[in-house]
Amino acid sequence: MKASFVSGGLAAALLTLSPALLHAQQYPVKPVRVIVPFAPGGGSDLTARQFSARLTSALGQQFIVDNRGGAGGIIGMEAVAKAPPDGYTIMMMSGSFSASSATHRPAFDPINSIIPVAEFGITPFVVTVHPSLPSKHLKELIALARSRPGELVYASSGVGGLTHLATELMNVMAKVKMVHVPYKSTGAAMTDLLSGQAPIIVGSLLPVVPHFKTGRLRPLAVTTARRWPSLPEVPTVAETLPGYEVELWFGTMAPRGTPAAVIDRLNGAINKALEEPEIRRNLEDQGMVQTGGTPQKFGERIQKDYQRWVRVVKEAGIKAE
Repeated sequence: MKASFVSGGLAAALLTLSPALLHAQQYPVKPVRVIVPFAPGGGSDLTARQFSARLTSALGQQFIVDNRGGAGGIIGMEAVAKAPPDGYTIMMMSGSFSASSATHRPAFDPINSIIPVAEFGITPFVVTVHPSLPSKHLKELIALARSRPGELVYASSGVGGLTHLATELMNVMAKVKMVHVPYKSTGAAMTDLLSGQAPIIVGSLLPVVPHFKTGRLRPLAVTTARRWPSLPEVPTVAETLPGYEVELWFGTMAPRGTPAAVIDRLNGAINKALEEPEIRRNLEDQGMVQTGGTPQKFGERIQKDYQRWVRVVKEAGIKAE
């Protein structure tokens, strides 16, 4: 009789569980689509494949990467925004999310239709120049730009992309004007950067570091608030322009309306993966420092970035293509 009472009590308790909680306890019960809004081979794609493999192992279902590149990430972002909010479509994204949202202002409003899940890590951009420029320090580059307004050329990964906005933020703060030459990606810009045709870039760490060692490119400053561990001798932009800070983040997001319990389950799995030595080593090899944390903390970063880029877009007069 006692056993029957316990069984009955357990059954009653289970009946009181909300459908969302039951869904989260069972999640995932089928493969999860992981949209990367950029072409294969880039930082977001490499990070997505690494974490998708870990989530597959941890949660027992396939997390399958689906590259949806184009329009500065907007095409992939729209696919996520319009997906059913059930946890079976998520997005692996970079700081380009806030930049593209501020520049393109798409009709589907990514900032309010896609929510944060978990941040993986951060990495700096590096103010990099070709040796044909005499500038050995950022102050010298700024002085050169002031003496030759509208003449110095800088490359970016595309109009409204993070490299574009990071450079324009520097230009606004330094009160200089340089000529913007957009490319389809940082990789596409490297050829002209290395030849000196577009001798300046505020770009990702990984593509430029090998050329620092050979002397084909010169680092002037990193964009993070503190000097970067792998480039300890390179000053920060903020040492010349106080208050300047740009961090390239990577993380996971999902459609608004995805159950909170599912978000928490994904967040927990990602934070646990970040504790693994192999994951940390892989992120370090990509020039990244792991961060992790709550969806709320990640969301605060996204909102802060977005508001800053809205201001830069307005002050610099940037218009999407």
